[in-house]
Amino acid sequence: MTDNEQPKRPNAKYKLSNENSGKLNGKEKLNFYYNRERRLEKAPQAVRDLYDENKKNRSGFIRVLIADKPRAIVFFTILIITAVIILLSLSNNTNSSYLLDGNKLEIKGIRYEGMAVMVIRKNRKNTETAYSGVVDIAVSPAVQEGEKLNVFYHRIFFSLENEEAYSFTVPFDSPELLMVLQTEKNTLKIEYKPE
Repeated sequence: MTDNEQPKRPNAKYKLSNENSGKLNGKEKLNFYYNRERRLEKAPQAVRDLYDENKKNRSGFIRVLIADKPRAIVFFTILIITAVIILLSLSNNTNSSYLLDGNKLEIKGIRYEGMAVMVIRKNRKNTETAYSGVVDIAVSPAVQEGEKLNVFYHRIFFSLENEEAYSFTVPFDSPELLMVLQTEKNTLKIEYKPE
């Protein structure tokens, strides 16, 4: 190769473009083999709808969630489960908590072999003004008029601890118990149904 010769391209025999001018002049007509309209005629309806400019594209959060059948089923299942959980939490009073002189009391009871086992959990709501001292408890089964009233008495002591638990056995196998908790200042009356 001499200095005057320039290296040739491997595809120099093929006419790729107008090599003499970098710009197309207005007289040349370019051949395009890609035709969008012809391609869209053969495409499915969903693809044609995407390219249709006349259709309004409605988008929204709920529309996306229920765009097709599986998404709609999942969305409505979540709504139903949420509604059931909310209804159960509002209607189910398994958490029996009461307030007595600055102490939060949670009372639970279980009927077992003709007796009821009661558990009282105490949490100090306000540590400065919460009551500490003797608490008298009276428990009786719910009775009809004219029946003899049986009363069980018990005494517990609230200390300065933040959390305490007390358990005692009541000699009644009744579906509903009436309880009275009394401190030096206040009285708390409770109707409780042991499990």
